[in-house]
Amino acid sequence: MYSILICDDDRDIVNALKIYLSDPQYKLYEAYNGEEALQVMSENEIQLILMDIMMPKMDGMEAMVKIRESSNVPIILLTAKSEDNDKILGLNVGADDYITKPFNPIEVNARVRSQLRRYMQLGSAPMTPEKIFIDGIELDNEAKTVILDGVLISLTPTEFDILKLLMMHEGKVFSPKEIYMNVWKEEAVGNESTTVAVHIRHLREKLEIDPNEPRNLKVVWGQGYKMEGRHEK
Repeated sequence: MYSILICDDDRDIVNALKIYLSDPQYKLYEAYNGEEALQVMSENEIQLILMDIMMPKMDGMEAMVKIRESSNVPIILLTAKSEDNDKILGLNVGADDYITKPFNPIEVNARVRSQLRRYMQLGSAPMTPEKIFIDGIELDNEAKTVILDGVLISLTPTEFDILKLLMMHEGKVFSPKEIYMNVWKEEAVGNESTTVAVHIRHLREKLEIDPNEPRNLKVVWGQGYKMEGRHEK
């Protein structure tokens, strides 16, 4: 069973999402502001959060910043069509994905399943151990860890999957659409460039000495992204 926290100050939206996610495999928790969300997180093991941005007492952005201090649990933002800047800001402070209001029940379920699948896989080992080395970066697909120059780096499930894709195909350029389809496991819907770019920037900030002059995680203008470096053994 997966524990999912729904956080929105609009009770009608919370109730609608509870109906959309009515499934025996989901245990649903409710919160109506960021403070309540943090309280639920402190008392329960949550595997995924659906988080509104504009809420009283503590908004979704502040709550996400606090959650990211101690947890890599997937967070899906609940946004309005007019909140494009908030979507980008949300991705910057730690959200993994977003769903635009009014919600499509099929899309809600698809995005929830996608994030849960990646998050749970991050904690389970594949049948065959696998390690990938590029310069000082070591990705252990069995332990689901990344070590940079001997230091363990904390990545979200989405960041780990993007890095793994690029490291497994060193030197190959992936377009944002290709990265999105490989990592999110769904068709791109037109906003993949911004979504992928935000996660790439997060990876650069965690892995590169100078994120503005990356040595490994390169952009190929007009084409996409690639990993580049001396392959160690």
